[in-house]
Amino acid sequence: MLTHTLLPGVALRLLEERDAPELDAVVEANREYLARWMPWAADNTEQDTLDYIRRVRKQLADNDGLTTAITVDGRIAGSVGMVSVSWRDLSTEIGYWLAAEHQGRGIMTAAVRAYLDYAFDTLELNRVGVKAAIKNARSRAVPERLGFTYEGTEREAERLGGRAHDLASYSMLNTEWVRTRPAG
Repeated sequence: MLTHTLLPGVALRLLEERDAPELDAVVEANREYLARWMPWAADNTEQDTLDYIRRVRKQLADNDGLTTAITVDGRIAGSVGMVSVSWRDLSTEIGYWLAAEHQGRGIMTAAVRAYLDYAFDTLELNRVGVKAAIKNARSRAVPERLGFTYEGTEREAERLGGRAHDLASYSMLNTEWVRTRPAG
């Protein structure tokens, strides 16, 4: 099984179909929090979770990006991954979420940093984007901490709870990452 250590006790690893019950349990335990920011979270089922795992495994097999579980002390605590890869444009977008109890410890920043290294050093992409709800300060802090450029607001870009919400759009270019890559 592919794993990548981020911090002591924290790692990224590929999701497997057998992870569906555990991943679903983390979503269920964090449903109220996640549903504030993630359109899929409000009514996600264990079958939806299994379908998601199958999609991200197919994505990997099709060379269309990488999505992994974030584990803390061997237990799934969240997920981070590439929405897809545009090989024509050499670009991708990273999406992520983390159980509330594990936030504020630098885990997601370390995970996104690892994905930037992978996107730029291994895949040789030119651009990585991140989008986050305007009001989701914790999610926005990740690209800001890593030196992404804030490109602007996508007005009413996402439906959530029956209403349209604005998204903050960020990007990092390969040349910027090479020049400003944080240590660690």
